[in-house]
Amino acid sequence: MLKKFISLVILAALAVTGLAGCNTSKEKQGAAEASEQQPIIVQGPMPIEAEKLAGHLEDVKEEKSGSFVFYKGKLEGYPVIVAKTGKGMENTAAATAVAIEKYDPAAIINQGTSGGHDPELNVFDIVLGERTVNLGSLKTGALDEGEGIEPKEWIPMDLMASEGSAGEDPDAENIRYFEGDEGLLAAAKAVKGKYEKGKVVEGTIGSADVWNNEVDRINWFHEKYGTSVEEMEGAAGAQIAAAYDVPFLGIRVLSNNKVNGGQYNPDTAEANQAYVLEVLKEYITTK
Repeated sequence: MLKKFISLVILAALAVTGLAGCNTSKEKQGAAEASEQQPIIVQGPMPIEAEKLAGHLEDVKEEKSGSFVFYKGKLEGYPVIVAKTGKGMENTAAATAVAIEKYDPAAIINQGTSGGHDPELNVFDIVLGERTVNLGSLKTGALDEGEGIEPKEWIPMDLMASEGSAGEDPDAENIRYFEGDEGLLAAAKAVKGKYEKGKVVEGTIGSADVWNNEVDRINWFHEKYGTSVEEMEGAAGAQIAAAYDVPFLGIRVLSNNKVNGGQYNPDTAEANQAYVLEVLKEYITTK
């Protein structure tokens, strides 16, 4: 009887040990899967468009690469990286390439403030980038000395249309649009109702290293390119994301609108970030 009792005790102990080992194995597997989750990257060019957003993440660690700052954290347990890219197309292109190579993201959202091109849009309205376009890629007319400058006659130049001279290739005389990712767009549309400071619409975001204050020029872009807003970063990020086949979406709030007299309001940056957080939460549920 004693031997039988001892045998039963040993078997029970082995069973408990096996269950503990199984649970430990599952925990390790879960931890490994969590560590392998591809992060979502959210870009903001200026401190007002990045640092406050990073403050909503948990367990934030700051990393730098060149002049670019990456705030690594979690949102509702999912890895999210807020990237402070700096202003302008070159900064954004470089920061996007660095982020993709370094962090292998599942998706990229480029967000921040913008100037309105559409007279139907007001300060605090948000534009989801169904399309993003480079407004600075242009080819001028052939005019001799003394014949003046004709900006309204300039034509688009698609730098990705040819490996040869884009200036000499007639196939390059087209507008290049970068389409917003359908999954990111769906998440953004799903939470439209949570934004109460203005409208949320789909549209075209224009980008260039130019600050346009001439209303006639703004109207020209709006008519020729179909732009809803302009900023100085999105198209560069979209182009690099497309090169790496990474889902991309621009989300821009109107901080001013010269075509209808909308005055600049810096509070729009934080309002946009609050909406972007809702988009992130929705998108995370699909991952």
